[in-house]
Amino acid sequence: MSLDFSKPLYFLAPLAGLTDLPFRSVVKKYSADVTVSEMISSNALAFESKKTFKMLEKSPLESPYSIQIAGSDPVIIRRALEHINEREDIDVVDLNCGCPVPKVVNNLQGSSLLTDLKKMAEAIETIKKYSNKEQTSVKIRLGFHEKNHLEIAKVCQESGADFIAVHGRTRSGRFKAAVDYDAIAEIKEHLKIPVIANGDIDSAEKAQWVLEYTKCDGIMVGRAAVGRPWIFQEMKDGREITSKDLVREVVLEHFDEMIKFYGDYGAILFRKHLHNYSKYGYSNATGFRDSINRVNEPMQMREIIENFF
Repeated sequence: MSLDFSKPLYFLAPLAGLTDLPFRSVVKKYSADVTVSEMISSNALAFESKKTFKMLEKSPLESPYSIQIAGSDPVIIRRALEHINEREDIDVVDLNCGCPVPKVVNNLQGSSLLTDLKKMAEAIETIKKYSNKEQTSVKIRLGFHEKNHLEIAKVCQESGADFIAVHGRTRSGRFKAAVDYDAIAEIKEHLKIPVIANGDIDSAEKAQWVLEYTKCDGIMVGRAAVGRPWIFQEMKDGREITSKDLVREVVLEHFDEMIKFYGDYGAILFRKHLHNYSKYGYSNATGFRDSINRVNEPMQMREIIENFF
């Protein structure tokens, strides 16, 4: 399925350890248009890691669905694509050129590709040539230390990217510097392919403002959706829908999806999500978080969740 940019699209950003299949399936029920896998190592795929293969799986609700890979070696990327190509339920392959984490950057992956645009171009061209998916996309930042966003964006376009997502900070800015929406707007103005705005979009009002200000073809929301997966519905409706009944419904559904996907270990993995869900004005949230941190058994944890929410 080719993405239709005739109206703004709302993307869930990939977040390591958070935007797995259970979370994406819940987000998809609340109006996210496009979901993206957690960042997947092209090396791990190329060398057939079973754990990594599981990360390729998607919920039946996820359509369109994008797989994000990290890598810079064309040979490894091509081998990784052979495994992605075997799956018919993937629509987009996305190249990560934005991750600021040192262990990724030190391997000339993620945002370090912004320091070697020739390598970045080769990686995009390899995906475009050897992927059998409808579209190829790239997630970028505005630069590594300094901004050179137009140069980066134009290389993406010239290398065959069908659209790009732009996080409005440099790598040095990590997740704390102010997001430069002017730079995102400048990229949109100079490119012919669709541009998705990303960075600190955390409310319906902010989403509308970013779309109007940058003239982008969509927005990408990451951390603001954690603990609030219905945020996409709020953005499309232009109003807040958060209620205790909604939170309870979503938490229980998300928990059940975690157990279905991971087995009993899903209860332990779900703790971090419960820490976020419990932020909405609940009394004794600290005591709740303390109690679930001590519980490993799914039925026991579900009982605590039901009593709290």
